[in-house]
Amino acid sequence: MTDLAATDATVQGAAAPGPEELERYRVELTGYCYRMLGSAFEAQDAVQETLVRAWRSLDRFEGRATLRSWLYRIATNVCLDMVKGKQRRARPMDLSPSSTAESTLGPPLPEITWIQPIPDDRVLPADGDPADLAVARETVRLAFVAALQHLPPRQRAVLILREVLRWKATEVADLLGSTVASVNSALQRARATLAAGAVTAASASPPMDSEQQALLARYVDAFERYDMDCLVSLLHEDATLSMPPYGLWLRGHADIVGWFLGHGSVCRGSRLVPIAANGSAAFGQYHPPSGPDGGYEPWALQVIELSAGRITALNSFLDTANLFPLFGLPLRLDG
Repeated sequence: MTDLAATDATVQGAAAPGPEELERYRVELTGYCYRMLGSAFEAQDAVQETLVRAWRSLDRFEGRATLRSWLYRIATNVCLDMVKGKQRRARPMDLSPSSTAESTLGPPLPEITWIQPIPDDRVLPADGDPADLAVARETVRLAFVAALQHLPPRQRAVLILREVLRWKATEVADLLGSTVASVNSALQRARATLAAGAVTAASASPPMDSEQQALLARYVDAFERYDMDCLVSLLHEDATLSMPPYGLWLRGHADIVGWFLGHGSVCRGSRLVPIAANGSAAFGQYHPPSGPDGGYEPWALQVIELSAGRITALNSFLDTANLFPLFGLPLRLDG
């Protein structure tokens, strides 16, 4: 990412910015707040609160800082307030050992438990430098956002600002009302925590290539035909299947296929509609018709993780009542 000075000139002495100038920061602020909070809905609320506070305080904006840095200061304070006293959001893999295909789902856990998916267009710029976009895409992946939640909130902010958004240490220190030494120390500790989990902000995946697109096409074909042999051929041997809001998750071919042929056999006959979530391939999964009208109903929002020509994770989010409207997916498909 480019420096603040290169992306937003100081407006000292200029007329106060209007609502449209504030609004043009919505996507990048949503990306920042999503990484901080791990929730699409909380991120949107945080950004709305940021813009409302900014609008109400425009008469006190004197242009000594850039508009962008001023908005990030407000957004950081909003996020730090929102995470006070809350448990960190997680993925099922963070909370318990893997289960077996014979296990039952158990009771659903509260929404606040989970990292949520978010549409790409809410957090990723429509255009820009390809290298910057690759980093932005990688740092909204579910695994990276989940890893961020292990950091204390101020360390989380420091790492996102320094490693993802490429702010200078002096800029971050000014935003947090801290010192450069304190910022550098927080960054070092945050890096160590992420490295222990084999996650880094520096690793950026290339855009989807033809090989990955072909892999996803084979996945859709195998899933809609419910061809488990074909599905297994696409999975990494340590692939995982998770189903928030349930804590149960599975690892490996035998248990994943055993689940789909057992408790998960209700997925047979589903249809998949492609979308984009968390910088990854994703699908709206619709349950086969059960009523006289023959319409398909929402069942899960799948976020697919790929690596080295294989599928490494199937993340099926079952809160379709909230997630399908967020992603612009219809609440019914014709049969």
